Amino acid sequence: MQEYIKVEFRTGRSGYYFNEKEYPIEPDIQVIVKAERGEDIAKVVNCAIEADQIDQNLDEKSITSIKRIATDADINQLEIVNKKEKETEKKFLELLKKQPFTMKLLQAIYQLDGNKLTFFFSADGRIDFRDFVRELASEFKTRIELHQTSGREDARRLGGLGMCGKTYCCVSFLTKFNQVTIQMAKDQNLLSNLSKISGPCGRLLCCLHYEEDFYLKKSEDFPELGQVVRFKDQKMYVEKNDFYNNRINLIAEDHDRYIVTLEEFRKIVQDDKKNS
Repeated sequence: MQEYIKVEFRTGRSGYYFNEKEYPIEPDIQVIVKAERGEDIAKVVNCAIEADQIDQNLDEKSITSIKRIATDADINQLEIVNKKEKETEKKFLELLKKQPFTMKLLQAIYQLDGNKLTFFFSADGRIDFRDFVRELASEFKTRIELHQTSGREDARRLGGLGMCGKTYCCVSFLTKFNQVTIQMAKDQNLLSNLSKISGPCGRLLCCLHYEEDFYLKKSEDFPELGQVVRFKDQKMYVEKNDFYNNRINLIAEDHDRYIVTLEEFRKIVQDDKKNS
């Protein structure tokens, strides 16, 4: 079965290529590949991806081979491009002052050969920047793309440390954003303070998705919240399930609270059935 090479461009976009010339590549190595308008530099993130692992909407006929491993000349060219990008950002901000809208420039990235220039920005709401694009194209004499990013994309692009003290997952290893929902926070008893389970991007923490299967599996052994039992001669309700410690929080109608183990709760339920 044909294997593909997965690369990541400096813009954050991913692409798939062949290694027909069998270059000695490995993850994190820089390679030169065919781009939409010329060629660009990219980092290898996976050396052996099978056909059934790639996007099914991708036209395999459009996949080409990597051109070469990046040479010293390519790396020197990249350093030149990096310096040019800083100058470009300054000019962009000058031109932006004349526009009737507000946007925050995050990054300007040239294709290695200079045939395309992408500006990443954030803004409140959608912006009609068609006239601005034409002005930018006239100024920089290349193809221009403006890409409005989301909060999560901003976090990946700018980087930083999460509340766990480690580099953001989206920067270090996460290749795509999984859907994280309020239901996941509910399943994990984390709805009491949404600010503590929101990342710097303003969205729910990605790690809620990682642990969801654990909580769903554990919940099969636990009662539903609100379930009524008789305990200490009182009617009590299940207030909270502590999946990690196998404990259950009960609350009485007079707001007295008790904590019992899962085994103790099962015995309480059995005794209820015997006495009913």
